[in-house]
Amino acid sequence: MKKFNLVLFGLMAFSTLFLTACNSDDDNAPSVEETGEFANGVFILNEGGYGNGNSSLSFLSDAGVLQNNVYENINGELLGDTAQCLYADEDRLFIVLNGSGTIEVVDRYTLEKIGTVSTGLSNPRYFLIENGKGFVSNWGDPTNPADDFIAVIDLTSYSVTSTIPVVEGPERMVAENGKIYVAHSGGWNYGNQISVINASSLNVSAEIPVGDVPNSLEIANNKLYVLCGGIPAWTGNETLGEFQVIDIQSNATILSLDFPESQHPANLKISGNELFYTVDSDVFNMEANPNVLPEQSLFTADVVGGIYGFAVENNQIYIGDAVDYTSNGKIYLYDTSGNLVDNKTVGISPNGFLFNN
Repeated sequence: MKKFNLVLFGLMAFSTLFLTACNSDDDNAPSVEETGEFANGVFILNEGGYGNGNSSLSFLSDAGVLQNNVYENINGELLGDTAQCLYADEDRLFIVLNGSGTIEVVDRYTLEKIGTVSTGLSNPRYFLIENGKGFVSNWGDPTNPADDFIAVIDLTSYSVTSTIPVVEGPERMVAENGKIYVAHSGGWNYGNQISVINASSLNVSAEIPVGDVPNSLEIANNKLYVLCGGIPAWTGNETLGEFQVIDIQSNATILSLDFPESQHPANLKISGNELFYTVDSDVFNMEANPNVLPEQSLFTADVVGGIYGFAVENNQIYIGDAVDYTSNGKIYLYDTSGNLVDNKTVGISPNGFLFNN
């Protein structure tokens, strides 16, 4: 589920922010077979509607074959409520379910269930692995700004072993050299901070001020790239979106660029030497070390309600369209010149992609 603090939107789908994605490689992996082996393709995470228990997982093979409801078909049970995040590690796939308050762990190539993190989470959001442990951002009670935390997961027992208190609204995370960088979008409010967590000592070692509502992070070349959406206009307290680059050795901001008024960017991705991001239905790209922000978009996606899920992989751009947040959603594949390559109908509210190669 994407972001509670955009209340008007959240009353419709109890969601609003952005996606998640993961790894890819190995072009020699076997293609999808009806035996249940999933390789050489992309998983699409379908959020479903909050409280409806209708999250699902789709798989699109590199040959263009789409299978919907693959978790349910393999395991004979529903995935759960409000799928938030996919994360792959070696032969495991971790699926964070915000509404269910759980993480399902499956074999990433067969989708057979391995285990469940079933206790110790409270409004879990995003997941990653660093220093041999799992880390999960949690909002706690969204009405309480003081109970948010990062849960630490034992990857053998799939249990929460400890928690790290953090400021309100921990969302996306990235890791590098034993440090975890947590974007605080603010939960039901509006955050403007990155927390740095030491993955060994399990404490917050630094706090980095950024623009309002940091929604996506990337790390490359010892730099942390942060995209901040800014506070939306309908709140009556609109602030500008902001793109920032931070030196991860010193935690100092080395570049900050403001977006024009009314532009609220999201979905920052790095592909090669290019950065990609979205504003509403538009896709933008720029060099990895820009001096100015681009004035023109790369293309405008043919989506109903704005871009909901977003990824860039192998010179293709993947876009999720939630349509009306209750019907089956759509995914669109474009090349990096903005030409439409393919589209498919998937589950409700496709919010993320994971490349399983």
